[in-house]
Amino acid sequence: MKPLVLFMMLFAAPLWAVQPDEILDDPVLEQRARDLSKGLRCLVCQNESIDESEATLARDLRLLLRERLVAGDSDEQAVDFIVARYGEFVLLNPPVTGANWLLWGAGPLMLLLAGGLGMSYLRRRSVAQTGGEVPLTQDEQTRLNEILRR
Repeated sequence: MKPLVLFMMLFAAPLWAVQPDEILDDPVLEQRARDLSKGLRCLVCQNESIDESEATLARDLRLLLRERLVAGDSDEQAVDFIVARYGEFVLLNPPVTGANWLLWGAGPLMLLLAGGLGMSYLRRRSVAQTGGEVPLTQDEQTRLNEILRR
């Protein structure tokens, strides 16, 4: 019995959170709404699209998006309307412009910084393990031997 329940739960997930009363009569508009809502973040869940989220705010955003599409907005106009109202945070994949450069570049920059610090630590540790002494070259060793023989 348990495998059957697990199987049903796994395949129920693709139904997402869109309620039957939200679905538009026009299949073309509905598909546009679904495509656009996959790129909009649920402001409550923050890691789900509004199409996947069951939060009340996500439902409101889905309805707002559908209203804009029914009103005749293009895809870009409908998304711009929502972004103007809620900010770029509502986009799951924000554009790399303006202040977002800092956010997009912070990850790779921190990775490089951590790599540099790690290499520095490993070098210092290897020098400390050898006692910090560097072996003498052959010329230095012969010169030392000459000095000690006097």
